[in-house]
Amino acid sequence: MKLSPRDAPRYFARPDPDRTGLLIYGGDAMRVALRRQEVIRALIGETGEEEMRLTRLPGGDLRKDPAALHDAIKAAGFFPGPRAAFVEDANDTAAPAIAAALDDWAPGDAQVIVTAGALKATSKLRKLFESHPNAYAAGIYDDPPSREEIEAELKRSGLTDLDRDAMTDLTALSRSIDPGDFRQTLQKLALYKIGDDTPVTSEDIAACAPLSTEAALDDVLHIVAEGRPGDLGPVLRRLQAQGVQPVGLCIGATRHFRALYTAASDPGGAAQGIARMRPPIFGPRRDRMLRQAQNWGAPRLEQALTLLTDTDLTLRSAGQTAPAMALVERALLRLAWLGAR
Repeated sequence: MKLSPRDAPRYFARPDPDRTGLLIYGGDAMRVALRRQEVIRALIGETGEEEMRLTRLPGGDLRKDPAALHDAIKAAGFFPGPRAAFVEDANDTAAPAIAAALDDWAPGDAQVIVTAGALKATSKLRKLFESHPNAYAAGIYDDPPSREEIEAELKRSGLTDLDRDAMTDLTALSRSIDPGDFRQTLQKLALYKIGDDTPVTSEDIAACAPLSTEAALDDVLHIVAEGRPGDLGPVLRRLQAQGVQPVGLCIGATRHFRALYTAASDPGGAAQGIARMRPPIFGPRRDRMLRQAQNWGAPRLEQALTLLTDTDLTLRSAGQTAPAMALVERALLRLAWLGAR
């Protein structure tokens, strides 16, 4: 039987112990692994693996030893409690062995949990579980987690008190990073809030969120956009010492000012423009960029983008002889002075 994307998260959290088995498949190995961990933990408990109530079988081994899965589901455990037989990274070559095990399954046997990569609708393995009267097949897609899934992750991490902005920022964050990174962020946030009874805020999330590759440039970009030319020199020296290249710095500045221009020129206002950004901007950085967009306005941001475009063309010119970092520093200083007016 098929599990719909809407029903699957509820089943993963509370799987039916009387089912014969479950197939979890999808192109994102991390998402599949997280769901598999959730299901097995819900089936056999936190100590199930320690009590040897979980048998792991590589999917590729079933072709050489088709009876291995049958033996695993029938084997009696030393410790009492539900058991599971987990077949990892299966494909259609393992389908005959898995089909034989499912046909011979009886109440009290270990439940069969199978994971696989992306499977076509014509896949033998997928058809096996979708047509079975007592087993499920669930496809894991790259859709961002729903609010219900986020709330379940928060509860699992012990985070139950969030203000409204923090929940909005978490939703935005979940759409911009991998599910494994998102779960680690929640765990980090839970540790960050130990001993702190105040609600989780946007600032807390920003402190725990993983840094993007552009985060190292944020300081200099905010200095320029906020019109603080006196603070620019030391930060540029530090970035240069860290190996940031002039072209990369120019590209980062162009991207930042293009985002400000998009927000400032939005018909619904800068706040609405910021809210429409993809990937989403959240937390204190969102508020900071909103103030920058409002202070500059669309006309001056057009001037800034023209200056940055000219600088980028000069950097890429074959006849350019001036030091590249000096050209970028001059452009950023001019922008900072423009922002200070």
